[in-house]
Amino acid sequence: MQGSFVKKRGNTWTAYFYVADLGGKRRQRSKGGFKTKRLAQAWLAETVGSVQTREFIEKQKLTVEEYLTGRWLPIMRSSLKPTTFDSYQRLVEWHVLPYLGELPLQELSADHLDRLYAHLLEDGRRDGKSGGLSKKTVRSIHNLLHKALRDAERKRLVSRNVTEAADAPKLPPSGEDMTTWTASELRTFLEAVESHRLYAALLLAATTGMRRGEVLGLRWSDIDFQRRRLAVRQTITTANYRIVVGTPKTRRGRRSIALDQTTLQVLAAHQERQLEERRLIGAAYSDQGLVFPREDGTPINPDLLSQVFDRAVAKLSIPRIRFHDLRHTHATLGLAAGVPAKVMSERLGHATVAFTLDIYTHAVPGLDEASADQMGELIFGTGDSSKPVPIDRKRRMFYNEELA
Repeated sequence: MQGSFVKKRGNTWTAYFYVADLGGKRRQRSKGGFKTKRLAQAWLAETVGSVQTREFIEKQKLTVEEYLTGRWLPIMRSSLKPTTFDSYQRLVEWHVLPYLGELPLQELSADHLDRLYAHLLEDGRRDGKSGGLSKKTVRSIHNLLHKALRDAERKRLVSRNVTEAADAPKLPPSGEDMTTWTASELRTFLEAVESHRLYAALLLAATTGMRRGEVLGLRWSDIDFQRRRLAVRQTITTANYRIVVGTPKTRRGRRSIALDQTTLQVLAAHQERQLEERRLIGAAYSDQGLVFPREDGTPINPDLLSQVFDRAVAKLSIPRIRFHDLRHTHATLGLAAGVPAKVMSERLGHATVAFTLDIYTHAVPGLDEASADQMGELIFGTGDSSKPVPIDRKRRMFYNEELA
């Protein structure tokens, strides 16, 4: 490259070269400390070559914290849902910066990440209890860093994305660690909460597979009692401890769901009780059209609904599951009962049918056996694939001769 050269300074040699800044202006850069002229020339030739091929990354003092909190997260805010941005911010501030924040970004290595992941898995909790984070959470941290460093590589702040060489924890196949209820256990729960003010919300989650935020964001205008359907158009979530009214994350999330007759009747009865609450509160009622608001009409914090669910389950002799597992229970019971995977995928708002099958196929007991019986009925005319297929006398003689 024109203008590049080496020069002796004292007892060592220094290499000089030029790079163009973002505005296209050439600026001189140097690196010294070479013991011989040959070493300086060899380094200079390699560096000039990387500059010409645009692979050269200029050395910067930018730290991991300065990049993540000062550049990357502020840029990401406008393209993320508030809840997603809040989760990104917490993962960075709670689990990345305390260990890697002061490290120069260009010095970050796969080994740094491997040691971070191992520490978080062993002792990464922040609730005062001993123990580590789940593999899923650590994997989420890895995915976040992969996105951040991919952007840093694209903007030529680092030479490569070191997360691609890091060993993030592998997650078990989707659905293998899933906990769900049987139909009998679900009925036990619903009977126990029938008198609760939020019974209709709990029932709706169980009979539709809707997410917590989707249930709480539902408005009366989203329900068509005549057509026995509801539309998922609004969500209520939390971000940075504040309630956020938003929309489903994806196009598939904005969907229409058919309702059974019992759920419709429960919703109608719930509407009558809500009208009575509104009459008693009077002018203080804040009408936002919500199906499941607080007594004054304002949105319910999603964590409160989970707490109601957890307290109710704790009193019963049924497996402890999370509120979100009502969604999994709806899916597994429906698929086991013969609901087509495509229909179930649309009810849940999944991106593809393949995604639904990947999560739930091995979580549905007897699904493979049922398919074997169906194939047996189709091919042999017997619904029980465990029964031997009769062989006529001539064929039996043929088999015996072959075996002899």
